[in-house]
Amino acid sequence: MMGAPVDVRAKAEELYARIEGLVRGPVSLMEVCGTHTMAISRFGIRARVPANLRLLSGPGCPVCVTPASQIDHLIAMGREPEVVITTFGDMLRVPGSRSTLQRERARGRDVRVVYSPFDALDFARKEPNKLVVFMGVGFETTSPTIAATIVRAREDGVGNFCVYPAFKVVPPAMDALVASEEARIDGFICPGHVTTIIGSRAYEPLARDRHVPCVVTGFEALDVLEGIAMLLEQLASGRAEVEIQYRRATCREGNPIAQEMLERVFRRCDAWWRGIGLIPGTGLEPSEEFSVFDARERIDVEEPDKAQDLPIGCGCGEVMKGVKLPPDCPVFGKGCTPSRPLGPCMVSTEGACAAWYLYGGGR
Repeated sequence: MMGAPVDVRAKAEELYARIEGLVRGPVSLMEVCGTHTMAISRFGIRARVPANLRLLSGPGCPVCVTPASQIDHLIAMGREPEVVITTFGDMLRVPGSRSTLQRERARGRDVRVVYSPFDALDFARKEPNKLVVFMGVGFETTSPTIAATIVRAREDGVGNFCVYPAFKVVPPAMDALVASEEARIDGFICPGHVTTIIGSRAYEPLARDRHVPCVVTGFEALDVLEGIAMLLEQLASGRAEVEIQYRRATCREGNPIAQEMLERVFRRCDAWWRGIGLIPGTGLEPSEEFSVFDARERIDVEEPDKAQDLPIGCGCGEVMKGVKLPPDCPVFGKGCTPSRPLGPCMVSTEGACAAWYLYGGGR
């Protein structure tokens, strides 16, 4: 039997009042999910909470943290004969050091947008004389599907399919942000989608060792407000625990089948995060058993040196580390807009700068 419908406006006002009563000094909370970035801006939450509560957008957008050197490497692969690059559409405009996949396609390179890695695999079946490279970008939400695609390619004997690994792992990156002490982070609004895979237990070392509260939060306005209130209640009582607000979709254990798929196909590696730098243990690459599906092993193109990830004047790195808010960047809304993005945070629809530009930050 369904319960009575929720009066969203009344519930929101109740949560705003609860939040206001809990903020007793400067507090900085960080989300690390592009959907949360958009939700906080779209719902105008930042404008309604107390002025001394800072809501920071961390490195929660996989498009934004993909380094220029990996874009450059993939572009170089795409210039080889009979190589087809396949990618999700939001990667097309992400800048390398000198070009983008979109510009390469305009110059005649075979760059194709797909909606699933299985689409890329199907294309490889139809074009056996082409080497089809899928750009593997994303956090733990998308990487299990790509792992499953690799397994299917091996089972079906599709030898002209491979993946360029640009995956990122979220919890150790959160730990690195706290450890760096570059920005004040009093608590984390943890990503709901990622947590459906890894489970809330993945954040327990962060809460225990760094004494930073974590709340796994959903994406509706009431979800976000309740997640903020739960974090503030932990801070007020001196607790640092992992709690789940988004109980309708997440649990402590996560998805064991997806976790097993990740462990079967990939191994951890160090990863470069655009604007942040090298973070140990935050990448995934095909294990030795599946190395034949690693594009870097298949295409003999020298990997570029770490290019300058961000143009001079671009503040994306400091935004993603929580040091600055988007309007603090000198080129925000001037030399950098969604139609003419200078940095990656303005390219993706889930980037902090794009969200702030589209909806306003409120404060």
